Amino acid sequence: MTILHIDHLSKRFGKFQALNDVSLSIKKGEIFGFIGPNGAGKSTTIRILLGILKPTSGSASIFGLDVWKESVEIHKRIAYVPGDANLWPNLTGGEVIDLFLKLRGSYNPQNKQELIEKFQLDPTKKCRTYSKGNRQKVALVAAFASDAELFILDEPTSGLDPLMERVFQECVLKAKAEGKSVLLSSHILSEVERLCDRVAIIRQGEIIESGSLDDMRHLTRTNLIVETIEPLNGIRGIHGVHEVKETEKGTSLQVDTEALNEVIKKVSTLGIIRLESTPPTLEDLFMRHYEGTGSDSR
Repeated sequence: MTILHIDHLSKRFGKFQALNDVSLSIKKGEIFGFIGPNGAGKSTTIRILLGILKPTSGSASIFGLDVWKESVEIHKRIAYVPGDANLWPNLTGGEVIDLFLKLRGSYNPQNKQELIEKFQLDPTKKCRTYSKGNRQKVALVAAFASDAELFILDEPTSGLDPLMERVFQECVLKAKAEGKSVLLSSHILSEVERLCDRVAIIRQGEIIESGSLDDMRHLTRTNLIVETIEPLNGIRGIHGVHEVKETEKGTSLQVDTEALNEVIKKVSTLGIIRLESTPPTLEDLFMRHYEGTGSDSR
């Protein structure tokens, strides 16, 4: 069952093309990673999904409802956490959480208290005294204590320490176990890799890669460290071999998936002393798409 569907979505601001023909979908009970550098178009997409921006062309729906025309109905069933939560300075953290939850309607008070303790939040302090990390905690507690069916999280762990990031990850996995869906926009690749079922990489307003992590790893290079009895001559000449370097452990190289068989055949004739293979990571894939492009300013 598809919870969220984006179809050929584009957004222009004057002459600037912020989004170009973006399409993706999220199923019930799925954690979907939406990654890219700052300015790639992640937040613009999310603002359209929240009904804050109107798309120039294309369409987007959540629960089968149009995100622009039926945003009020959609907001009754979703929870949103921005990358920098702005809270009322004269209210306490607890008062802000209660306000958000009362606006939503039904929630579990025991669940709220458990989350406050998990995130080690002091709910009695005024929001103006909170650090950025504590403001994020308030937003996260309010979101996960709700009965939302879809969580839209835009850089939600910004300002959190590693311990609190782990608590956040536990909350996301608990939501998934309850059959809820999550759209996680992040540039913390390890977080996305640990949590997400599928991932889309956005670059300069366009989706350049999407699929399950296993599917996408077929497109990345395997890292090998090789030590042989005879000199490893000719390895650089094999098509699909990259970044050949000498290290203390042996020769380090990156190999495209389609070239692995040929590389292993070549190495096996030279008397293998050591052969280490490291599977490609999401970061490898991400950097492969961005290598040589410099930083994005969009």
